Order: sequence, then structure tokens, then C-alpha cells
Amino acid sequence: MIPPRSVLHKCLTGITRRRPLFSVTTTTRSPRRAPFNGRHGFFTSSRQGAEQKGSSKVGITRTVGLSTTCALLALWLYPHESLTQLTKPFGLVADERRTSPDGVEIKVIKSTEKGRQKEKREEESVWAGIAKSLEGFPSIPGPPENITDMVVDLILPEWTKSLPGLMRKLQRELEMAPGSLAAEIWDEARDPFTHPEIEWEAKVRVSNALCEEEKTFLERRKKVIVPALAKYLGLKEEDIHPDDVPTVAICGSGGGLRALVAGTGSFLASTEDGLFDCVTYASGVSGSCWLQSLYYSSVTGNSFQRAIDHLKARLGTHIADPPVAFNSLTSAPTNKYLLSGIVEKFKGDPAASFSLVDVYGILLAARLLVPKGELEVNEKDFKLSSQREYVRYGQNPLPIYTAVRHEIPEMDEQDADGNPPVSEEAKERAKKEAWFQWFEITPYELFCEEFSAGIPTWALGRKFKNGSDTGLRLPEVRMPLLLGIWGSAFCATLSHYYREIRPIIRSIVGFGPIDGLIWNNLNEDLSKVHPIDPASMPNFVYGMHGKLPSTVPETVYDNENIQLMDAGMSNNLPIYPLLRPGRDVDIIISFDASADIKTDNWLSVVEGYAMQRGIKGWPLGIGWPKPEASANETAKQLDKAESASSPSESQDRVADAKMEQAARQQQMQEDDSSRRTEAEKHQQASDELGYCTVWVGTTQERSSAPPPPPKPIDDESSWRLMEPDAGIAVVYMPFLANEKKVPGVDPAGSEYMSTWNFVYSPEDVEGVVRLARANYEEGRGQIKATVRAVYERKKRRREEHARRVKEEAWRRVIRGGRAGKVGVEGGDQFS
Repeated sequence: MIPPRSVLHKCLTGITRRRPLFSVTTTTRSPRRAPFNGRHGFFTSSRQGAEQKGSSKVGITRTVGLSTTCALLALWLYPHESLTQLTKPFGLVADERRTSPDGVEIKVIKSTEKGRQKEKREEESVWAGIAKSLEGFPSIPGPPENITDMVVDLILPEWTKSLPGLMRKLQRELEMAPGSLAAEIWDEARDPFTHPEIEWEAKVRVSNALCEEEKTFLERRKKVIVPALAKYLGLKEEDIHPDDVPTVAICGSGGGLRALVAGTGSFLASTEDGLFDCVTYASGVSGSCWLQSLYYSSVTGNSFQRAIDHLKARLGTHIADPPVAFNSLTSAPTNKYLLSGIVEKFKGDPAASFSLVDVYGILLAARLLVPKGELEVNEKDFKLSSQREYVRYGQNPLPIYTAVRHEIPEMDEQDADGNPPVSEEAKERAKKEAWFQWFEITPYELFCEEFSAGIPTWALGRKFKNGSDTGLRLPEVRMPLLLGIWGSAFCATLSHYYREIRPIIRSIVGFGPIDGLIWNNLNEDLSKVHPIDPASMPNFVYGMHGKLPSTVPETVYDNENIQLMDAGMSNNLPIYPLLRPGRDVDIIISFDASADIKTDNWLSVVEGYAMQRGIKGWPLGIGWPKPEASANETAKQLDKAESASSPSESQDRVADAKMEQAARQQQMQEDDSSRRTEAEKHQQASDELGYCTVWVGTTQERSSAPPPPPKPIDDESSWRLMEPDAGIAVVYMPFLANEKKVPGVDPAGSEYMSTWNFVYSPEDVEGVVRLARANYEEGRGQIKATVRAVYERKKRRREEHARRVKEEAWRRVIRGGRAGKVGVEGGDQFS
């Protein structure tokens, strides 16, 4: 018989048998994260509190890692009758094995009629679906019988004794019994007055053009920007023509709570400066998606200052703190909003699985989307499509959220017909063809540019086949799952994991050959393995054979579900959606709070995307190649990357070129250069890049001999922004230390700014915000000068075009012999 304490153990274990789900030592991270610090794991909140008036600095001694351990010990050492009932089917009084219709094996010998009804309801319950997803996980042995309650009282916190009761309460709420929370949620899920979208038919829109709702938004937003731009640049509103308004986009990087808090500070500074009111698009990755979710909600009411106050009030408690988390999940009104998503998920699709991303998203939502006091929670904040009301009249920039799907061609040893294994050459080709497909989500539409297809945001979560929704129409997917997907960096591949520890391996004497063996021979294989499965959602292009571009992999059409994860796996700056045709972005302002600003310059990764899709105007060569590489080498590598014939090939060639240059740079460095601290790397980045760097591309056709990478724009070269053939202007603002203005706050040296720290005290939040605002102040003048230059360029281009049109019209008049006649331009009544 399975010990009852194994139930929680199952809930606290990972997708595989060998990886615990909640661990303080697991380094499940994306390639962009800072080197892992064991004291700041996902479930660790150990850190020092801020110094209070009249008292010394007090350390926060309670850690969530310890809390989780205590929870396990509580179930192991403190048997409880209510917890025992979690694994005991109702109405069953003896022991026999039998298989349910859906293949679930349960234990039973005999049962009463009432028991059989109860059992059937259990098999249909959400709790049963969760338990089924967790089947097969390892259990822990029972406690020694001589352990007494006295020992338990000595080693465990008091709250652990209530844990079995809380688990039991949660189970009752997730059963489909009349009056339970799950039953109430499911009844409302079929009520069109509560969820009107369930009566709307959804079809897949196949087109590269923007959806009609976004086109309408652009028209309205431009009208709103005209007075804002006049105020920002000190111009008269009547002097600004709508066609001269630059399309400005801002994007925030990934980086967990560091990116969330720093991004809030940067956006607040841009609002105070007047820039944010001139922005058309705001895109985010990971933590920046969390920021956008907050801003476009009733929690903040479109106020970054209120967002900062909210973060100060809510981030002081770890998202996985057991007593707080269970209280949110078992108490009204928060439990209904947090659990609606998984109830609808399991009832709408009995085959759905319960994953770490589900848990993670619910915990994030409990901290971020629930205001202090937990009574003013708003149901609208839990649907992304509800954000339309914040952009309906163009009053705010359009938010763009991002996620990626990892396309990994499967090369089985033999096919279904038993044919011989594929060739080694084919296998090698398949390895190189693995790539990330980007998905963008706005309040209007979920869209994949590679598929040239999208669906309405309100249709997220329902099944599709052959371009139309099918089966039961479920309510829109809730924000908790989306929050989990956007920040699921722990779903990285083994290759990403190895990249995190590679500097340590290489710094150990004698381990160079081992690193070479792994990196050169095994890295391709490691890049195709995800130890933790990404979140799964219904595939909206399922069955659409022959209706999408030929470049779409055939395997996509055959899978009912797709797996989405943190877009930072591909690029930690969400620039790709901003380059989509039809958006015509003139200026991209990038706030980069990545952990590896210097070592992984994410701007350089955009080049492969821009060249493969033929996007003109992107400034090639920014941030890469390294200064040591010659101009000739750069030209050769750009030509090689530009000649790629597919997205995967372009990505692969750009990556190869980067690795070659990195290898040359490594040889030129001193042997101890790899041992530099993160603080030293950030300081070097500050010296090389500065707090604000501006580049501008060109729309000219490239010659056979490419020019060297463009130099950053300064006061002497600002005229380049106004050139007729000037392209996209990129403003890059890395999140760096600023000792002169904000001493003691260092993204690299301050432990609480680790990507995997999930506790920020009010003082921590205040420090990060102050640093972000100080850094914005450093580049405020450059940003305004860039916007002014692009505005003047567009104005000059419009005026020049109007002059040419007028001259051409006059030539037609002259050629037609109508010049000087009555009623014709140029004549008079006496002609």
C-alpha cells in the first residue's frame, strides 16, 4: 500500500524520477542567467533584510527550501487521518485491483452503491486528473514507528501540523461533488453570461498581415501620440503631421524578478520623461511579460508607480511559501480565480497533464495578480483578452507577449513500416534543423510568423482541427498558465544547462579536453533534450496540411498539442515581433536586465532573423563581432549567414560564426580571463557599451563587399539618423551598476538580484528602481535626440515626396497643353 505521505511527495517532485520538482540545488536555468548561487535557488528565500531605524540589520532566517523540507518531514513523521484519506477511495472497504474505463488502476474488493457513485465522481474529478498525472513518481519510506510526537514538535514548525488538513481541504474543493469549488467553476465555464467567448466560433486566420483589430489600434494610437510627441519634443501640436510620427517600440528583457522590478523602474522613468506616451508597441520576455501583465490590469490601473507599490507589498514573501500558498489556494475569493484554469483544463481535456509549469504559474499569479489584502482581486485580470479595454482607444501601447516552441525533427531508428534506419547524413542534417519558433500574443491574437497563422486570443485553450475550433468550447486560458509559460526558463535543454557550468569546467586545470569532448561532440544531442517538459496547449494548426507555408514542418500538423516555453531560450530580447512586416517600427528602445549582458549580446542574435527574412534597415554587426575580429572576417561571416535558405540554417550559421569568433577571442585572452568575477564583467560591459548606445541601420542594398559594423551614434555622427536611407534606430540600455548615483546596488554583485531569487524586500525594490531610473537619466538626452532626428527625417521625407508629387502633376498639366487656361492652375480670368 502506498504510504499516504507520498501524495505530497508526488506533488513536490519533478517530471522525471531523478529530478526533484522543488529543489534548492537544481540549476534549472536558461542560457541567459547569471551563474547559479546555491543560496538563491528557486525555492530559497534566505537573504538579509534591510536596515531599519534604531535597529541593526536583521537576516531573514526562514527559507522556502527549508519550508518545503519541513512539509515533507511533516507528512513523513506526523501521520494524520485526514491525509490518509487522500489515497483511500471513498466507499471501498477491502483490497483488490481493478481497472477503470480510462485505464486507471485502483484498489477495491467490495463497495456499497453509495461508494460506487462516489468512486465514479472521483474518477471524473479534477483531483483525480492531477493524481493521474503524478502517477509513477517515487514514494518515500514510512517513518520509524518509535518516532514520537515529542520529536516531531522539536524539529518541525507549528504550521506543518495543519498541512494534512489543508491538503484535504484542497482535495475536497477540486472534487466534482455538488457544492465544491470545482463544480462551481465548471458550471460557470458553460455559462455564456460569465464567459461569452464560449459561444463565439473561432477560425485560424492564415495571413502575414496584421489582424484588423491591430490595424484599427494603430490608427487610433497615432492620433493619441501626436499631442504627446509635441509635448515631448517641445513642438506645437498643429505643426505635427500624423505621417511624421515615429513608430517607437520598447522591449524588456527576461531575468525573473530582477527584470520585472528593473523594467518597472525603467518604464516609470520613461513615463516621467514623456517618452512612454509616444510609444506604439511594448514587447516582453519572461519577467518583462509579468510586468506587462501587471500594468494592463486593475491591480495597477496603468500606473507604474502603483506597480512599484504593489511589488513592495507582495514580493516580500516567497511565491512558494507553503502556508501563504495554501491559504491562497483554499480561501475565497482567490482560490476560485487561481484554480479556474486547471479545473477547466482537466474537465475540458481528460488527457491533459499536470506539470511544473501549472504549479509555477499558479504561484506566480497568487503573488502578482492578487493585491494586498486579497479581497479586491478582479476576475478580468485573469484573461489576457480583457486587456483590450486598456488599448481600445489607443490610450496605451499595444503589449506583445512572447513564447517559443522548440522544433526538434525526430529521426527514429526505423519507421512504422519497419524500414531500415536513416542514414547518418540525414541524422546530422536533422540535428542542425532544430530551431525555435516564435509565438506572439497580444490582447487581440495569438500569432506565429513562421506558420503565417493565428487565432483570436479569446480562443486560447480550445481545440482546433483543419482551421476551425472543434469539440467543447472552453473559456479562454487563464493568466496563471500564461505567466508560467512566459517565465518557464527551467524548461531549458541540457545544452543550456551545460552552458551555465561550462566556465567553471573550463577553469579547472585538466578539464579542457573534457569540455571539448562535451561541447564539440555531444552538444547537438544535449540541445534536443528538455529534462522538464514545457507547458502543453492545443495546437491551432492541427490537421491544416497544405494550407500553410511549405516551410512549416509536417510534424506540426499531426500533433494535437504544442509545447510552449520561455522565449528567452531563443533570445532574451523580444525584438523579432517588432520587425514583423506591417508594424514598421522606426525606433527600438531595449531595456536589457539579462544576467549575461556582456557574454551573450542578444542584439547580435537578431541578425540571422533579419537577414533570413530580408528585413531592410536593421543595423548589422551591432554588438557582434568582437573588436578583435577583422573587417574582412566580418564580411565573410555576414555573407555566409545571409546566404542561408531557411530559418534553421540561418540561425545555425550565425551561431557557428559567433562560436568561431569567440574561440579566437579566447585564444587572445590571458589564461586567467575566464576567472573574472561577474562584477568585473559588468564593469567591463559598462566601460565598453555605456548606459545608452544608439545604432542606426541602412536601407541601401548591400554591395558585394559589406562595410564594417556600424559605429554607435554620438553627437558628431547624429546626422546619420537623418539620412534619407537611414534604417531602424536601436537604442540599447543595459542594466548596469551606477556607483556614482546609486551606490551599493549592483546587478552582478547584489545577491538578491539573482535570477532565481524570488524574494525582494521593499528596500530591495526601491534600490533596483532607483538604479533603473538613474540609468535612464544617463541616456535620456540621447533617446530624445534620436526620436527628434527620426521625426525630422520622416517629416523631410514626406515633404520631399509631396514636392515631387506636385511637380509631377504640374508636368502633366504642361504636357497636356492646359497651362495658362481658365480654371487651370497657373492661369487667370484674362487668359
